[in-house]
Amino acid sequence: MNILVCISPVPDTTSKINFKEENTAFETLGIQYVINPNDEFGLTRAVHLQQKVGAKVTVVTVGDTSCEPILRKCLAIGADQAIRVDLQPQDGFQVATQLEALCKKTNYDLIITGRESIDYNGGMVGGLLAVHMGIPYVPNCVHLDLSGNDVALEREIDGGKERLKSSLPLIVGAQKGLVEEKDLIIPNMRGIMQARQKPLEVVSPIEVTAATLVEHYEKPPEKGAVKLVDAEDIDGLIDLLTNEAKVL
Repeated sequence: MNILVCISPVPDTTSKINFKEENTAFETLGIQYVINPNDEFGLTRAVHLQQKVGAKVTVVTVGDTSCEPILRKCLAIGADQAIRVDLQPQDGFQVATQLEALCKKTNYDLIITGRESIDYNGGMVGGLLAVHMGIPYVPNCVHLDLSGNDVALEREIDGGKERLKSSLPLIVGAQKGLVEEKDLIIPNMRGIMQARQKPLEVVSPIEVTAATLVEHYEKPPEKGAVKLVDAEDIDGLIDLLTNEAKVL
């Protein structure tokens, strides 16, 4: 069985975000990148399946050389090989199209994407890839188990969870619940040393134009100052709620 896990490097949530070139480009200087959490849940489940059914796990990202440390970490977690499509993508359409071209060269039984990346929160890649390839897609997946060519799945929906059955090939959108945070694999020294010997292949991108264009970025407005009112000053509180906040 071949499993492909799609990886997106994202800024650590503790990073301070800034923009450059008149707010038309993201400032990467000083940013610490990590594996997109939804992708990491998917990778961990793939490694569990690797250990259970002997699957081969490949990780892939579409990006420049700055992505390679993230791919090496994925190899240290347990992936068998890594692929980097040498393109700095502009949107999810470009990513999905590059992944489609890759999947046409190698038959993957199970493709795992994250539900969405935590930087742009687009949530497009899995669905676009499924449409391009003409195979089923299960987003928001919180359970996945294999029995031969049959797959038992569970996904979150509004107001509850939905249980599904499918057959391979299949694309799933992983999120927390597919594995729990306590089950995430922290690379040990042995895994890190083995990762250096595992293949990391760089492939050339195909020609494809982005479907969207970023005009500019902007940060949300800063929160206003907080006014503290003495607990005994009920009249003052009512005055502020009436005349300033205008909620009464």
